[in-house]
Amino acid sequence: MRFFTILLLFLLSWGGAAQAQGFGAGDAHSLRALQTADDGKGWEAVGRLNIGNRSMCTGALIADDLVLTAAHCLFDRPTGARVDISGIQFLAGWRNGRASAYRGISHAVVHPDYLFGAADGESKVRNDIALLRLDQPVRNGTIQPFAIDTRPRRGDEVGVVSYAQDRSEQPSLQEVCHVLARQSGALVLSCDVDFGSSGAPIFVMQNGIAKIVSVVSAKAEVGDQKVALGSELETPLATVMAMMEDAADPFQRARPTVRRMSLSEDRASSGAKFLRP
Repeated sequence: MRFFTILLLFLLSWGGAAQAQGFGAGDAHSLRALQTADDGKGWEAVGRLNIGNRSMCTGALIADDLVLTAAHCLFDRPTGARVDISGIQFLAGWRNGRASAYRGISHAVVHPDYLFGAADGESKVRNDIALLRLDQPVRNGTIQPFAIDTRPRRGDEVGVVSYAQDRSEQPSLQEVCHVLARQSGALVLSCDVDFGSSGAPIFVMQNGIAKIVSVVSAKAEVGDQKVALGSELETPLATVMAMMEDAADPFQRARPTVRRMSLSEDRASSGAKFLRP
């Protein structure tokens, strides 16, 4: 895995990259802005995360009250301290000053092995996931949580839906990039990412259904090629899901689990799709 070793060395030599407050697709030629309701059909469960007045990330619903994002979004870069969740707001389907749903955050969990200030780039990436519990579920017929898929194979096509600092008022879809390698619980992707969209969901499309396989964690370069790094979700997500359930108030209503959809469900015709130019 010489390729991945070179990649991680580059990432470590640019230590700020993995700790930045946000990343996202940066090559305008590879992006398609989801400017209208028709463009964004099926992607409404992707939303902008406003974190106080300082930063922005991207998150995606995986249940009607659970948002998946990157762990480093929940840390203050100058101090390394956890941010106050009372200052976080999830704006589902945010576009041109309006969202399909506005929610605050009641609880947040970060993978227990994630260390914000760690020098080890691999451990940062493979554990860089967090779950946010919304203060109220999103129960809207047009906003359907995404299913989670098992880890993708090398060569699989993926896409990224994200916000970024230079396109914060509407999401964009980057299509189509590929899984270049997998190592130590992390994915190396050909997606071109930059500051602005940490936590953006990375999707595979199976039989017309978009499923999340990773979230954007960091950027790097190998030679002249820009690449993205993300965590494999299967084992880390099970860990943070269990942590979230353990943290739930036993006197509150039962919490839903991650929704896994079959081809017979309405999600199959939701409209989420990759379209090559």
